[in-house]
Amino acid sequence: MKRSIAAVVVTTSLALAGGALAQTMDKTVRVGSLGDQSGLYQDIGGPGSTVAAQMAIEDSGLLKKGWKIDVIAADHQNKPDVGVNIGKQWIDVEKVDVFVDLASSGVGLAIANLAKEKNVVNLNSGSASSDLTGAQCSPNTVHWVYDTYMLANGTGKALVKSGGDTWFFLTADYAFGQALERDTAAVVTANGGKVLGSVKHPLNNADFSSFLLQAQSSKAKIVGLANAGGDTTNAIKQAAEFGIVAGGQKLAGMLMFLTDVNALGLNVAQGLNFTETFYWDLNDETRAFSKRFMERFKKNPPTMVQAGVYSSLIHYFKALEALGSNPHDGRAVVAKMKELPTDDPLFGKGSIRVDGRKIHPAYLFEVKKPSESKYPWDYYRLVATIPADEAFLPLEKSVCPLVKKT
Repeated sequence: MKRSIAAVVVTTSLALAGGALAQTMDKTVRVGSLGDQSGLYQDIGGPGSTVAAQMAIEDSGLLKKGWKIDVIAADHQNKPDVGVNIGKQWIDVEKVDVFVDLASSGVGLAIANLAKEKNVVNLNSGSASSDLTGAQCSPNTVHWVYDTYMLANGTGKALVKSGGDTWFFLTADYAFGQALERDTAAVVTANGGKVLGSVKHPLNNADFSSFLLQAQSSKAKIVGLANAGGDTTNAIKQAAEFGIVAGGQKLAGMLMFLTDVNALGLNVAQGLNFTETFYWDLNDETRAFSKRFMERFKKNPPTMVQAGVYSSLIHYFKALEALGSNPHDGRAVVAKMKELPTDDPLFGKGSIRVDGRKIHPAYLFEVKKPSESKYPWDYYRLVATIPADEAFLPLEKSVCPLVKKT
């Protein structure tokens, strides 16, 4: 009897040890590309982000080392409740380990909360709200690519210093637009400018006539467009019809993408200034990646959101490899990501701060005249490079609870 009991104890112990070993050596990963697949932000991320995720999986080298990694995609429709419902299904049933894309700040903030609750990794390259690494920061979230502070600090400061010292805002009426107006207004006033007023418009708006008339009557030197995607391009096109630029006011696209310039055409977009952290034609390495991306996605070069999906996942996979397996513990993986310096061909060398903010340079661009464009997608002229330590909110000014004040 004693021998039988001992045998059972030994067998059970070995089984438990084997199970624990199998769990610690788990090399399976599921990536969830949650973006706007069919709406006004679909060209910014969406299907292109899924392609970028697949390229990162292949380029990581982990598949050849025995890892099993796949990606699934869904459309959040720019609705936080839809995004959260998909997210819960993915985590509980599909066993998704990491979220990417998340264009739309309302969805992005909601998924950040869900990722913290469920302890998965959240790699956000699509949302702009600086609150993701501010008041609503999380040990599970890394905010890649850009945010509203960076956009305001880059474009807003440059325009005020060049004489654009009075502003009127056209603002998308949800979390992203409100954060972008807030951060830009702060930069404008800090640099001696003045905000004369603002007006909020619905998301995915078609008619900007009443809003543009208010901007025109304000006599502000700069009309700041605190919106994105189709809202930005529609506003710019209709502003041209109203003769706003011809009348002496300047448009500032506070968040613009390569796809927006392509939709507008250089005749309309020429002369626009805005800030990005990635441009496909910036250097040999960005061109090499973009060539491969274009072969797989509509012959379009990647936007900075799609580039961010690739870059963030490459670093995520480096962290998993350093850990030796996938612990399925989001906080542990993000902590390892913060320990390792970032380095990839799209954003260069950088780091991830304690608040989850990915740090890298930003670039102030100006859209070329049609006569200056020499080949397809040759749209930008580099005006200035903003160093990594100046592009984003200084850590000592952060309100993120993860930042220990001294």
